[in-house]
Amino acid sequence: MSDVLLEKIENGIATLTMNRPEARNAFTREMMDGLSEKLARLAKDNSVRAVVLTGAGGAFCAGGDVKGFAANAGAKVNLDEKIQDLRERMEVSRLLHEMPKPTLAVIPGPAAGAGFSLAMACDMRIAADDAKITTAFSKVGLSGDFGGTYFLTKLLGEAKAKELYFTADVVLGKEAETIGMVNKSVPADELPAAADAMAKRLASLPTVAIGYMKKNINTASEGTLSDVLDWEANQMIRSFETEDHKGAAVAFVEKRAPEFKGR
Repeated sequence: MSDVLLEKIENGIATLTMNRPEARNAFTREMMDGLSEKLARLAKDNSVRAVVLTGAGGAFCAGGDVKGFAANAGAKVNLDEKIQDLRERMEVSRLLHEMPKPTLAVIPGPAAGAGFSLAMACDMRIAADDAKITTAFSKVGLSGDFGGTYFLTKLLGEAKAKELYFTADVVLGKEAETIGMVNKSVPADELPAAADAMAKRLASLPTVAIGYMKKNINTASEGTLSDVLDWEANQMIRSFETEDHKGAAVAFVEKRAPEFKGR
């Protein structure tokens, strides 16, 4: 893998940085293949307790390469093959949404199109207050991919999701926090420190229990009450058996702060 996608693991935090700053980190096949491989691996790595996704050069990700779209506009395609190929690449959104550890999108600047969708797929988002965030698809006559319609509808409701997809209006980071699109926005010069603090806090939590919570919450947004009760019972009993719970119970009795190990 070349330097279009950088990986750093430190103190239990895996940071993936999309690294094409000259193109606002627009996707390439190599970048997408790298995201698929790395996210699948990090999801299974017990030493990794939080995953951060961000972009280099003051941007998050501009999504697909529109110049490439234009260049290929007249080419004949096999629709079934193209659909299958895109569907396979879109698995990165499912990995971000379902992996059993917290995922955090750090948005220093433009997040558009499929880049917007990847940010929405993460569990939490922190943005510079002047970051430009937009669905973008309607501006180039496209309907959207990488799960953005799913995540935005869950976050904001159908009416607001339709408005932002239909119009492709730009939402700045500060407004995105106000409407609930991102969890927090800060001035751009404060973003690195604020993002680092948020990632460290996520990595300090009881990782196994957090993974169970993700499954419960995802089920709550998609399934019935009975589905949620089934999963909550399953995950709760399993979390009783973790080292993190047993240590935290002792710490509570001894009136001291617990120290979670992610086991």
